Amino acid sequence: MTGTLFNVVAIITGSILGVLFGSRLSERLKTTVLSGMGIFTAAVGMQMFLKTENALVVLGALMLGALLGEWMKIEERMQNLGIWLEERLTGKSEGASSRFVRGFLAASVLYCTGPMAVLGSISDGLMGDHLTLSIKSVLDGLLSVAFSSTLGIGVAFSALPVGVYQGAISLAASQLNAIVTTAMMNELTATGGVLLIGIGISSMMELKRIRIGSFLPALAIAPVIVYALRL
Repeated sequence: MTGTLFNVVAIITGSILGVLFGSRLSERLKTTVLSGMGIFTAAVGMQMFLKTENALVVLGALMLGALLGEWMKIEERMQNLGIWLEERLTGKSEGASSRFVRGFLAASVLYCTGPMAVLGSISDGLMGDHLTLSIKSVLDGLLSVAFSSTLGIGVAFSALPVGVYQGAISLAASQLNAIVTTAMMNELTATGGVLLIGIGISSMMELKRIRIGSFLPALAIAPVIVYALRL
């Protein structure tokens, strides 16, 4: 759990720095930087997707994940959590379209979908090796500075789902180690890559609104499909 704690602190610290000093940056510069991050994130997502050994597994995981995610109303629940947090902090809310909620949603999905979150949490839980999560913490901290300078303090609260998500994986790591194979991890990574591409397009470059939160179950479904195909 040590690596996850580092990650949570890095996100909160980076977000606070972004909020405090972000005003010194022009809106034009912040928009350009965020767009650049979007392009980079999409490129990283594509690199991750190329790890797939069977693109149909990724497609199937995304479709089943979307069905499950919409049935569970994951996107709405994440939005409602963001709205609730905003109301508790400010006493008012602009709804799902507010900057607070957009920052919370975008950062939460971005920080949870990468393969480093899964791989790092497994290493941390099994061997106490938090090197991978330490590296992720630095990256997330830098991203939080840039994100919060544009999207506000909502980015800091993405530390909550990150802590729960990575902490749960670490606690279950001993069980996962007996089940997850290299092939499963490759398809999980590829699926996460597609979601990162969506984040780059939707939340950073704002080219098209995509309900990325609804696709999150795909990360769990991809390894299950690989397992089922090998029975």
